[in-house]
Amino acid sequence: MLSTQNSKIARKKYSHSELANVIALHERYRTGKPGGVRAMLAFADLGGMAMAGANLTEADCTGASFRGAMLSDCVFDRAALFACDFREADLEGASLVRADLRGACLRGANLTRANLIQADLREGSITQKDKAGNLHALRLGEVGATELQGAKLAAANLSEAVMDGMLAGQADFTDAIMRDCKLARANLQKAQLVGANLAGADLSGANCSGASLDGAVMTGTKMANAVLDGASLVDVVNDNLAGKPLSDQGMPADELLRLHSLWAKTGGAEGKVADLSGYDCRSLPPLKGQLLVGLRAEGAMLVGLDLRGCQLQGARLAGADLRDCKFAGADMRGVNLVGAKLTRADLRDCDFSPLPLAAGRSFPARLDKAILRAADIRGAKFAGASISGIDLRDVTVDEELNGLELADAVLDPRLKARLGIK
Repeated sequence: MLSTQNSKIARKKYSHSELANVIALHERYRTGKPGGVRAMLAFADLGGMAMAGANLTEADCTGASFRGAMLSDCVFDRAALFACDFREADLEGASLVRADLRGACLRGANLTRANLIQADLREGSITQKDKAGNLHALRLGEVGATELQGAKLAAANLSEAVMDGMLAGQADFTDAIMRDCKLARANLQKAQLVGANLAGADLSGANCSGASLDGAVMTGTKMANAVLDGASLVDVVNDNLAGKPLSDQGMPADELLRLHSLWAKTGGAEGKVADLSGYDCRSLPPLKGQLLVGLRAEGAMLVGLDLRGCQLQGARLAGADLRDCKFAGADMRGVNLVGAKLTRADLRDCDFSPLPLAAGRSFPARLDKAILRAADIRGAKFAGASISGIDLRDVTVDEELNGLELADAVLDPRLKARLGIK
C-alpha cells in the first residue's frame, strides 16, 4: 500500500571543496581512471553552489536541491535527477541528454540553449518502505508533475523529450527544437512557443490557452483535443501549402533541377535557370550536393531541407524561409540572404566569401537582416560578407569568428561578454 504520510529527509550540505572533490573523483570514474568514484549526491543540498562546467554524467542526484545554483554548461547526461529542485538555477547551455528529470521542479530556471534530447520530464514521486513493508511518499516540496513554470528554454533542444503532463505555464520556448516531443496533457498556458520547431510533436489534450505559437513549425504535429482558447497561431508552418505549388512549374521537380544544373554547367548556353521564388519547395527531391549556382528562390518556403555540400554561389534567397535547413560545407559565395530566416540552420564550414567575377571584380555575400538565431556557424567564413543587422542570438560559434564584423549585429549578452562587446 502507498501511504500519504509525510517523511522527513535529511539533506547533506556540501562545501565547495567537498563538492570539488566529489566532481574530481567522478571524473576519474567517468574516464575509467584508478581511484574513481561515481558521484552519489542523492538528497544533497547544493543550493547556490557554483558548478559551472562540471561533468556529472550518470551521477545519482536523486532528490537533490540545486536551487539558485550556477550550473551553466554543466553536463548531466543520463544522470538521475529525479525530483530535484532546480528552482531559479542557471542551466544555460547545460547538457541533460536522456536525463531522468521526472518530478523535478525547474520553476524560473534558465535553460537557454540547454540540450534535453530524450530527457524524461514526466511526473514522478519518491517512496520508501517502512519496517512493515509499506511505501511512504517522501515529500520534497512539490513532488509530482515536472514543473517548468516561468522557465527560460529559448533555443533549447527538447527533441524526443517525454513531457506528458508537464506544468509549463508562461515558460519561454522561443525557437526551441521540440521535434517529436511528447507533450500530451501538458499545461502550456500562456507559454511562449514563438518560432519553435514542433514537427511531429504530440500535444494531444495539452492546454495551450493563451499561448503564443506564432511562426512555429508544426508539420505532423498532433493536436487532438488540445485547448487553444486565446492562443495565437499567426504564420504557423504546418502541412498545408505555404506558397505556390511546384506543379505550377509545368514540369516534374527533378527535371527542373536537371535543367538548372545544365544551365550552371554550360554558363547559360543550355538548360534553364530555376526560379522558385514564392514557391513551397518542401517537396523537392533530395538536394544534398546539388549544383544550384544562381538559383532563384526569393521568399520561398524551404524549411528543413538538406542542402549540405551544395554549390549555391550567387543564389538569390532573399526573404526565404530556411529554418532548420542543413547547409554544412555549402559554397555560398556571393549568395543573397537579405532578410532570410535561418533559425537553427546548420551552417558549419559554409563559405560566405565574395564571389570572384571577371576582370578582378567580386560580388559579396549579403546576409543583411538575416535571422541566424540558434544557428550553428562553427567554421563558417564570413570575411567580406555584408551582415548589417544580422541576428546572431544564441548561435553556436567558434572561438574565432572567421571575419565577422559585429558592429551592427544583434547579439545576446553571452556572446557580447565573450567578445568583450559592451
